[in-house]
Amino acid sequence: MTAVQLNAMNTQLLQGIGAIADDESLMKRLTKYVAKLVREKKQDPTLFSKEEFFHRIDESLEQARQGKVTTFDNIDDMNAWLNSL
Repeated sequence: MTAVQLNAMNTQLLQGIGAIADDESLMKRLTKYVAKLVREKKQDPTLFSKEEFFHRIDESLEQARQGKVTTFDNIDDMNAWLNSL
């Protein structure tokens, strides 16, 4: 996501919050929803930062350079390995 896109989303979010700021029940619902999103992010191991994503790519490339890879001669061997996991 570009900085411009992020800025536009932040603006939209702040405008939305401003529109409901005087409604206590909506603000409570929003707070609960944000807390739920935070919990989901913490629980989902597939969610990580851009920096962590590229770090994982770098680690994988280094493992490949060191020969720490699993290769297969055919799809049946690959499927057998996947089924063994």
